[in-house]
Parts: sequence; C-alpha cells; structure tokens
Amino acid sequence: MTIRIDCDSCLVRGLHCHDCVVTALLGPPPELGFDDDEQKALGVLAESGLVPPLRMVTSVPNPDIESA
Repeated sequence: MTIRIDCDSCLVRGLHCHDCVVTALLGPPPELGFDDDEQKALGVLAESGLVPPLRMVTSVPNPDIESA
C-alpha cells in the first residue's frame, strides 16, 4: 500500500507545514508518495525525534457519525 501526500489537499496546510516531515525532508511538494517501508522508516525517525511526524489531514466525504 502506498500513501499519497498531496499538500494542496491538506486541511492543515500552512498551520502545520513547519512541523511536518514532508517539509522537513523535502520542502512542500505539490504531491508525494511513500510506500509501506518508507512509511515505517519515517515513523521510526519521527518516534526517535529526528524528524517531525507527518501532519497531513484530509477531509472525509461522508463520515459515518454514530449517535450517542
């Protein structure tokens, strides 16, 4: 599985770019993809404090909301 990172669709773009692993490693690209092994490696680097975590947030078209 590959995660596609599209900074143009990130809901927190501008607010959290300064603290996102994409910006830390590459600068803000329009779109980027990481495979499973690359995602795991980025997670290890972030957990170790060497890079910030991925901060990308995208909208969900029709979220299922359960009533309490």
